[in-house]
Amino acid sequence: MEELFLWTIFPYLCATVLIVALLYRFIYRGKSWTAPSTEIFEKRWLRIGSVVFHYGIIFAFIGHIMGVLIPLEFYNAIGVDDHTYHFFAIAGGGVAGLMVVLGLIVFLLRKFYFTNIRVHTSFGDYFAIILLLLVAGIGTYMTLIYNTTVVAYEYRLTIGPWFRSLFTLRPLSELMVAIPTLFKVHVVLSFLLFASIPFTKLVHMFSFPARYPARAPQQYRSRNGYKNSDGKKI
Repeated sequence: MEELFLWTIFPYLCATVLIVALLYRFIYRGKSWTAPSTEIFEKRWLRIGSVVFHYGIIFAFIGHIMGVLIPLEFYNAIGVDDHTYHFFAIAGGGVAGLMVVLGLIVFLLRKFYFTNIRVHTSFGDYFAIILLLLVAGIGTYMTLIYNTTVVAYEYRLTIGPWFRSLFTLRPLSELMVAIPTLFKVHVVLSFLLFASIPFTKLVHMFSFPARYPARAPQQYRSRNGYKNSDGKKI
């Protein structure tokens, strides 16, 4: 019963929460569909953490597409053997995972260290960062440690087919029963993360900044000594 819930019911439950909550927030709380920047309070740490995290998450996303969504048969057809695939998966995935983890640690320390940022941080902000850190941390450990010291687990024969079967509404839940526990935890936490997106600032990931290049720049100026159109200080 537990396996049935985790690998058949839970994924669809999380997907339903994600879709319904996203629609609700977009329609009824559209002005909250954003991730307000705290750059005005501190820039140096944010610049480092943001660049490292976002590049890392992009590379990690591409890696998951290559490992989970693309079937093993495709790699066999183009002549990529298992050893070559796992070498590049461990090297590339390891670097991407470390970048994500490092960026998240910088974000978290920044919120603790700077008072002005800490007072503007909500429970949802901490929840999103910590959950992301758990998912990325486990994934990085599996890539760099588990796959190199225990065994290079062939998730393309289990997790990949199972995940793709979810889209056909015929989940092959039996494929997930015997996978290593650490992989199970990683998958469950990932789905939980997806379900939490509409309730946190992570929702901004679904906003494509198409008008950003043409947007007028924002200007900030001090009111101290600023004069109005009549030349009087205000």
